Amino acid sequence: MTPSKFWRLSESPQPTNGSNNLVNPMKQIPLSDAKDLSKLLRQAERETIVFTRRGKPAGVLVGFTSEDDWFDYKLEHDERFLKRIEQARRSLRRGKGVKLEDAIASKPHSDR
Repeated sequence: MTPSKFWRLSESPQPTNGSNNLVNPMKQIPLSDAKDLSKLLRQAERETIVFTRRGKPAGVLVGFTSEDDWFDYKLEHDERFLKRIEQARRSLRRGKGVKLEDAIASKPHSDR
């Protein structure tokens, strides 16, 4: 699976493919200019659309280019999933559990 194009506000955006462009660029559009939703959805596949009302953010339109993008977005915004990930990370920091890399490395070569 490729790295997700989405990131949470609490995380820092990361450049992709060696470019200096940040993941998930955003374009602001006044809500009064949002007439053609189909066109905006196509545009949102390339960049997140932030709708503004009187110059202030009022909503967001995020487009998906694939079902994988949709799946990644759902996971990254699912509080239950995020809590489980944080629990697993805390366990690893306390020395409990096995890192995926270690589990793969310990498997016999013929099982890979």
